[in-house]
Amino acid sequence: MIIGLVGKPSSGKSTFFKAATLAEVEIANYPFTTIEANKGVTYIKVDCVDKEFNVKCNPRFGYCINNKRFVPVEIIDVAGLVPEAHKGKGKGNKFLDDLRQADVLIHVVDISGSLNAHGEPVDQGSYDPLKDIEFLEYELDMWYFQILKKGWEKFSRTVHQEKQDIIKALAKQLSGLKVTEEMVEDSIKQLKDKNPQEWTEQELKELATELRKKSKPIIIAANKIDVDIKNNYERIKKEPDEIIIPCSAESELALKEAAKHNLIDYIPGEDHFNIKGSLNEKQEKALDFVKTKILSKYSSTGVQDVLDKAVFNLLKYIAIFPGGVNKLADSDGNVLPDCFLLPPGSTALDFAYKLHTDFGDNFIKAMDVKKKIPVGKDHKLKHRDVIEIMYKK
Repeated sequence: MIIGLVGKPSSGKSTFFKAATLAEVEIANYPFTTIEANKGVTYIKVDCVDKEFNVKCNPRFGYCINNKRFVPVEIIDVAGLVPEAHKGKGKGNKFLDDLRQADVLIHVVDISGSLNAHGEPVDQGSYDPLKDIEFLEYELDMWYFQILKKGWEKFSRTVHQEKQDIIKALAKQLSGLKVTEEMVEDSIKQLKDKNPQEWTEQELKELATELRKKSKPIIIAANKIDVDIKNNYERIKKEPDEIIIPCSAESELALKEAAKHNLIDYIPGEDHFNIKGSLNEKQEKALDFVKTKILSKYSSTGVQDVLDKAVFNLLKYIAIFPGGVNKLADSDGNVLPDCFLLPPGSTALDFAYKLHTDFGDNFIKAMDVKKKIPVGKDHKLKHRDVIEIMYKK
């Protein structure tokens, strides 16, 4: 799973990326051996199961603070987007190429309205940030539409009216965007049983939009919430098709930097922090601002909330812990060392293959460690399950 971070220039996207990828603690191991300049590792927060077993976990990847498990996920910082990117303007081609591999998008929006569509400064509050949301979704829709339309006439002539042929051909055409046959089948219901030769350009655009929503769902990070003088957030959060979270990436970065230097104790996504180091006047002022203007009002800086909701609310992923009924530690003595994020509907067999191909190929049964009962290969897993896999050796 890959999170894509998008937004126009100067919206605070780079600050969000830095805040999202800065860990509170030194981490020796990373699950990604090669991270390019525009890629990083962020962390999704899960209530750890160690408390339920009255043990202390030892994560191999990520970290755990006060029973809050932070699971590593790859995040891509995509090139800044400007209007007509789908025509190649700005860094449009680079933007779209980077975006192909993302499963979910976080759109960082300057909610203060102090930047125009190109990221250039204007009088604070004079620009409507809703335009940023609309234009980004339009650019993505047009990108999908261009790919869909490419060779459409030839395609529509050859597939005739066989529904399954249409589904397979469309899925293959858009597979680079992570569009699946299931997504296509669900999306073309709006066209009913209409002959492909009769599909209008408008209907193709509507189809492109549906496929974009399914394969690249978007959550809005309403950034710079502390300078939202016109209450744009309150207005825009009422938009029916958007999930929008108030956010201050700058505040999150300040808290994480302070935690990194042992000045405070802070768990990302929480509504408080505890001072434990000696602060100078500037640091005291900055942290007091975060406490009174951000945490007290919005209950968090929003950065961790956006990340968690992107994975658990939009993608509906679940967190699964490997473990044994008789032993929660691995061969090296690490207790509950791993936590995996799996797509919705994952089964015990899916999890076995996630752990190792041999486990899946030689699957016998699985054990629900919390309930201490055996489950079959088709058993649907639930969020925060602890599962042991039995296989032929």
